[in-house]
Amino acid sequence: MSQIFHRSTNTLSRATIFGAVFLITALGWMAYEVQGSPYVTYAGVRKTQPVPFSHQHHVTGLGIDCRYCHTSVETSSFAGIPPTRTCMNCHSQIWTNAQLLEPVRASYRSGQSLQWTRVNQLPDFVYFNHSIHVTKGVGCNTCHGPVDQMPLMYQQESLQMEWCLGCHRAPENVLRPRDQVFNMRYQQPTSANPVVVDGVSYTDQMDLGRALLKKYSVRSVADITSCSTCHR
Repeated sequence: MSQIFHRSTNTLSRATIFGAVFLITALGWMAYEVQGSPYVTYAGVRKTQPVPFSHQHHVTGLGIDCRYCHTSVETSSFAGIPPTRTCMNCHSQIWTNAQLLEPVRASYRSGQSLQWTRVNQLPDFVYFNHSIHVTKGVGCNTCHGPVDQMPLMYQQESLQMEWCLGCHRAPENVLRPRDQVFNMRYQQPTSANPVVVDGVSYTDQMDLGRALLKKYSVRSVADITSCSTCHR
């Protein structure tokens, strides 16, 4: 019986199979990159706010501590969004006629809260507690980035599970003394810039981190990487 298909059909079939493998791999890689991109995570995106509040001006320019506005960050899972009266503590005296601040004054007059847009937003199925991180020595800018240099607030990190686990698997890399948690200019220890804790001078972050793990009773890596730690 004569051959139905040309000999080149075998070569074409093999090429198609290999091509499909490469295509699927490329599509998987593209999906992974998109999933971690700002298009999905909103990292680096400045969201529209009712008032263009500048952390750079208030923190660096005026020296206002994080806790003045985020009053519950040390005691609650939620850092807290300041009520309008917090803004008016100052702005009832300064910039009282600035058009830019009219939404703040209107909110104060009416008693209706400003509708701020959450910048660092986690999914509903993720449990995050600010107070426990503060208590264990995790600095604000470890997660939120250089807030004191942001004219308009944006999300610094992806906030995806992979990023969170990076710290939970090696917390000694980021821990700092509790009295430095809100210091936006804190620098990890070096020989030229040692950090003193309980009378001991540390010149290496790993040594400091291991000491703070014990001092602050940080749970084991197995515990803090358990699914139930964040997914409750």
